[in-house]
Amino acid sequence: MADRGEIKIQEEDFPPDIKDWSKDQVKEWTLTLEDVDGGVAEILFEQDINGPMSERMDPLVETFSTFWQELRGTEQILCICDNEKAFTSWKDLIDARCGINISGRCIYDLSFAEVNGTILSLLSKNRRSSRFLPCGGGSKVSLEKKVERSLSSLEVLCVNQCDGGNDDQIVIEENFYKGGKVSWWNFYFSEQPASTPFIKRDKFDFIMDTVIPDLCSLRNACVVFNLIHVPGCGGTTLAMHTLWALREKFRCAVLTDSNADFAEVADQVVNLLMYKHEEKLPRIPVLLMIDDFDDKEKVFDLQQLIEKECAKKKIQSKSAQVILLNCMRLESPELPEQTEETVFIGNNLSEKEQELFEKKLKEIEKTHKNAETFYGFMIMKKNFRTEYVQGVARNTLKSFNINQKPAQLLAVLVLLKVYCKNSSLSVSLCEEFLGLQPKPVCGTIKAEEGFGKFSTLIDTCSVAGKVVFKAVKMIHPSIAEHCLQELTTTHKVSKADITDILLTTEKLYESTQGKDQLLQDVHHILVKRYHSEEVSQFSPLLLHIASETPGLEEMVLQNASKRFPKDAVVSQLLARYYYLKKKDFLEAADWARRAMELSKDNSYFADTSAQVIKHELKNAIANYKEEPISPKKLDEFLKMAQSAMDAFKDTQSLAKKESLQRLENVKDNCPFNTAGCLGEIQVGVIVIEVLGKTPVFSSDNVRHDIMSRVLSGHMKLQDVEKNDKWHHKHTQFYMTLRPFEDVLYNLRFRMKVNFDFLESFYANLGSRYGMKDNRDQIAQKELFRCFRVYANLFCKTDSADLLRNKGMLNMLKLHESRQYLEMQKADSYSGILTCLSNKVSSETMKKIAKQYALLCEHPQRPTVRERINFIYVNIVLSCIKLESQYILPYPKLLDLLCQVIREQIPLSETLSLYFIAVVLLWPQQCYLQDVVHRSLGMFISQMRTSYHKEMREVYNGKRPIVHFFLGRKQGYERLVHLGEIKERVKAGQAEFAMKWENGKIWKEKEVEACLCRVTGEVKNNLILADTCIPGLKVEVTPMFRSQLCSHAEGSKVSFFTGFSMKGPVALDIH
Repeated sequence: MADRGEIKIQEEDFPPDIKDWSKDQVKEWTLTLEDVDGGVAEILFEQDINGPMSERMDPLVETFSTFWQELRGTEQILCICDNEKAFTSWKDLIDARCGINISGRCIYDLSFAEVNGTILSLLSKNRRSSRFLPCGGGSKVSLEKKVERSLSSLEVLCVNQCDGGNDDQIVIEENFYKGGKVSWWNFYFSEQPASTPFIKRDKFDFIMDTVIPDLCSLRNACVVFNLIHVPGCGGTTLAMHTLWALREKFRCAVLTDSNADFAEVADQVVNLLMYKHEEKLPRIPVLLMIDDFDDKEKVFDLQQLIEKECAKKKIQSKSAQVILLNCMRLESPELPEQTEETVFIGNNLSEKEQELFEKKLKEIEKTHKNAETFYGFMIMKKNFRTEYVQGVARNTLKSFNINQKPAQLLAVLVLLKVYCKNSSLSVSLCEEFLGLQPKPVCGTIKAEEGFGKFSTLIDTCSVAGKVVFKAVKMIHPSIAEHCLQELTTTHKVSKADITDILLTTEKLYESTQGKDQLLQDVHHILVKRYHSEEVSQFSPLLLHIASETPGLEEMVLQNASKRFPKDAVVSQLLARYYYLKKKDFLEAADWARRAMELSKDNSYFADTSAQVIKHELKNAIANYKEEPISPKKLDEFLKMAQSAMDAFKDTQSLAKKESLQRLENVKDNCPFNTAGCLGEIQVGVIVIEVLGKTPVFSSDNVRHDIMSRVLSGHMKLQDVEKNDKWHHKHTQFYMTLRPFEDVLYNLRFRMKVNFDFLESFYANLGSRYGMKDNRDQIAQKELFRCFRVYANLFCKTDSADLLRNKGMLNMLKLHESRQYLEMQKADSYSGILTCLSNKVSSETMKKIAKQYALLCEHPQRPTVRERINFIYVNIVLSCIKLESQYILPYPKLLDLLCQVIREQIPLSETLSLYFIAVVLLWPQQCYLQDVVHRSLGMFISQMRTSYHKEMREVYNGKRPIVHFFLGRKQGYERLVHLGEIKERVKAGQAEFAMKWENGKIWKEKEVEACLCRVTGEVKNNLILADTCIPGLKVEVTPMFRSQLCSHAEGSKVSFFTGFSMKGPVALDIH
């Protein structure tokens, strides 16, 4: 039977008696092929064999043989077998009868959906009307329209994309060559006869042959690959070219809206992965392209949500199921770190690429009359020569007149493009602004025509948001940058002028279509700051306006406040401008208050209010030149300091409240706002500096000690006054200080609380992805500066008087030891752990170990904290210099730990104790203490409880740092610290973070060689790890839960063990 170009031969087509079978029937079917679909068809042999093979296969074998001879080969024959057993028998029979290997023309072990989709995809009519996705074994499945509609955040690229379409090739190619975004049609047209192939960039083969296969071999459910590119150099085109080339091997899609709900996106991605795959493995992975994210953290957020979705749906796999191709523009002039998972595309073509562009230009000139206006193509063909782009901008803008509407609209587009890469203006907005009326004959007029001579610089595009609408944009980022330069230099139109048009022209905001997008883009160029090594105080646009036309930035900001009257961020921006630039603190306080009113209970706006007071205080002190300071000024400064401290405390309270609220929203990964803690410390430093300028606390050693004791709460002001031989002269100062006694007596305590809190925060919680956070680094530098001031005051007591009292000598030694430890930030377990990451010298660690040995050996019993810290010091020193004579023998260290465990432990010390107990008491053959080891499960449980109690307010958006890993050796050498792993990997920070997320670290031979692989059993989404103690199993949490999905409940697995404050974690689960 023939059906739309296919002949299906099934068992029921044969007569009961094989002798009645005639070759005439075969010839009849063969002739039928000549009339079907231009003579192109498939012969389908469908086999479902249940009886004896020799009996039931004979008619099919004879029929196959006849067709094979009539058609002179197997190219038009397809054999579909029910299972592998049938396939093997069929293959052997054909081999025996015809002497050929039919394996390449057979499909077996496929679901009905896969078989059906594969057959349908062979027919040209179906290729035009239906869309197909790849499936296992080279098969295909039909993508139902309702399913595709449900994948609303994705643009799915099908195997047969563009097949049978009739879009206007000339128009599509012109749009692309002018600078428009590449479409699937461009790749399709380039594959047609008489076309030259699509230009293959040098990095294309590397991505196809190395990067993608490498990622597919990883075990994480979702892995990431970065394609970083200079705007306008073909990065997005290369990414889409990769998808096009892999559309038959991957289920390819593009994320259409970078602001979509990532939880919904993750759900849709996993639905695309599982669509008609049923339970068969291996699956065809999803290759998802992400374009124009402005922050890598967002990429990792999506990765984690996809991982969670895979784990939730128990998707079994031993290889990557989703690859995220992150196509990201390079915003800073610094080149990105080159890694195995990061490819960089710059604005410099190789000789081979230049030859390809030359060849392509010759083809373009044959089919297009206006190739000279194909600026997007020509910029690349000219190898991004600045002179070429400058010439285009200069020549096109010769008749520019800012008083004309087309010129104003072009200037707005130029400014938006330079400072907001994806900006555009809706076609309807442009038509209304330019007053375009439909032509009476054809009924419409193109928006580009309204721009007149400038029309070659713009292009139309589709913008997807809540609705899809047509828009106008600049054709190329380089064109936009040089146009802006031309406007400011030649035509004397400043950035402030254009921004003023953008903010104050109501006509731009009258069109409903695209209005929300325009407001979003305008807000972006005013507010978005970029954090490099130093904090950028304002957006690039505002900085450039302030530099180009000083003073006009204030006018721009005032107009911004009118355009966004209810936007708290804009009010905050004005507050920051007035206290940083204008030093107008009253105005700044007013804008900060407005921001608070618009967004109550927001810690970031509360911090702005506190910053206003702090900067006013700093400014007042800087402007006061007299010394010593007068009592009146002292009173003024201390009042401001007290107000600033109270404001920063409010910020801290709001930050903790916010962080707890975020825990209830799985989509909110915003980290804890530490600004309030740092701000209070900074004000404390200012108070110390102010007090140092008073005669009561002068800079000589005795007075230095007095100030230290007063601010520590160990000495009252009245006692200072009583012992002051100049107290009559200083009466006004003491009277001024008295109202601030509470602030002064608690200053050291408050500063120490904040220092310890931030030390613990940075030591135990890292970015979820190990990425370098410049804001954190800047904050830590400032923290270091403040701590130096703190340490110089509180950790350097003058001991001359104490040395005269020999009975106090031992107490002095202990006091000095504790001071030294505090000065080195080694008086807390987190500070000691930080010594590893900060690469503190072995000499310093030796001194720290000596001080703790002195404290712990002294007859006067050391505190529980000091003994716990001593344990940490020994471990850290062993990691830095294992042969040091100041390290306790390992058995003695275990004895000390067991002694501490048996005592009463303050709640404040439980987290540090149980963490180090779990690390050291993880059973090892040489050091077995059965009773203590059997409490390991309890220690882990108590550590987790302490972690949540101590860190719950601050761990949102962070991941517990894995401090140590379980190594292969014994004793101290069994603990491998994170820094050693980084040294073995020999990667930069960005590369290490990517390798960690993708799981490639564990493939490094040097890493594998030093870590111990532990076995265990999967139980309730956790792992019960085996130990060398019979019957003792320890509960371990997988770092990536999706790695457990391929392992059934009760199955045996192996893994590496890491230790974080949240508990032991399993990595690289096999």
